[in-house]
Amino acid sequence: MSAVVGTSLTPALRERLSQRDLAARLGAAMPLVTVDAAGRPHPMLISYLEIRAYDAGSVGVVIQAMSGSARNLEARRAATLVVMDRDVVAYVKLRLVDGPLPVREDERLAYFMLGVEEVREDHATEEEGNARIVAGPRFEPLPDLSSAWARATLSAVASPRARA
Repeated sequence: MSAVVGTSLTPALRERLSQRDLAARLGAAMPLVTVDAAGRPHPMLISYLEIRAYDAGSVGVVIQAMSGSARNLEARRAATLVVMDRDVVAYVKLRLVDGPLPVREDERLAYFMLGVEEVREDHATEEEGNARIVAGPRFEPLPDLSSAWARATLSAVASPRARA
């Protein structure tokens, strides 16, 4: 069952999303859920390469500029990130601060600055006993961090940015 743990990232989530241990997290996928024009959840998967926490209250995300998720995020200004792995299940509710902003190195990409509004963590109830996630969603092959796409993405999330 999930419970609210705060209105900012926990230290563990902040570290997980900081990209400091990016190589170890490559291959892990996280659902990022926006809301479509009909009010339905619209999920997409992102990697730790495409998101970065700058502090406990803000994250940057880079996604395809022409995607439904980008349109949804711009129009309805909200998303939920689902972090799911052996040691954590968390739901990070996010609000658009700014974006889409262009990614100079790759015009197909867009940068969004998001503020953290609520963090929920999921833990097994007494009835569920020791039930836990044993592995989160993963993908292969792992991205080549020297590729133009990876370099553009990492550059775009390297530091927070918003229009003045």
